[in-house]
Amino acid sequence: MATEPLDVEELVKAVIALFVVVDPLGLVPTFTGLTQGMTPEARKRTFRTGVYTATALLLTFALAGHQILLLFGITLHSFMIAGGILLLILSVEIIVAGYWHQRAASTDEVGVFPIGFPLLVGPGAITTTMVTLQSSGFITTLLAVTIVMLVTWLILENIEFLYRILGRRGSGAIAKIMAVFIAAIAIQFILTGIQFYYPPGRA
Repeated sequence: MATEPLDVEELVKAVIALFVVVDPLGLVPTFTGLTQGMTPEARKRTFRTGVYTATALLLTFALAGHQILLLFGITLHSFMIAGGILLLILSVEIIVAGYWHQRAASTDEVGVFPIGFPLLVGPGAITTTMVTLQSSGFITTLLAVTIVMLVTWLILENIEFLYRILGRRGSGAIAKIMAVFIAAIAIQFILTGIQFYYPPGRA
């Protein structure tokens, strides 16, 4: 692969676009609720697993996204429907039970799903990465992913401060409130995916 010159302006644009889509700051209350009851060490290990998973997914799809989709015969809109269904199940369980039951089984599992995928990296982040690769090249895409994931890791490493402010009850309340927003995002994912296959006004 030929080495392309680095365009700083394109890099800044790519970093901002990906950071907005990943939105680690906006997800802090959700992550706090998902890891409620974990020890500080377990919580950090979970977040690290999530960041590793998210980074691996973005780099994989940056390198071979189209080939992967073609291999399995699926589209990003199918990803949106599947990811939306998973998020909807998660949100309902948090609203009903107050937390996600499976999280206590394995911190690594929680780090992979739902923190790594589809909360940190979902169809939107994957699409953004693939578009950046096509428009700005591999070097810019690699640097953008690295920078955004590094900032995300720093935010999650310092989430304990927010957790101490909110407390256990506060985190539980926020988790239920945020679960409603997760459900709305899930439904939007599903609707967007369905509308691609069955657009309004289609005969």
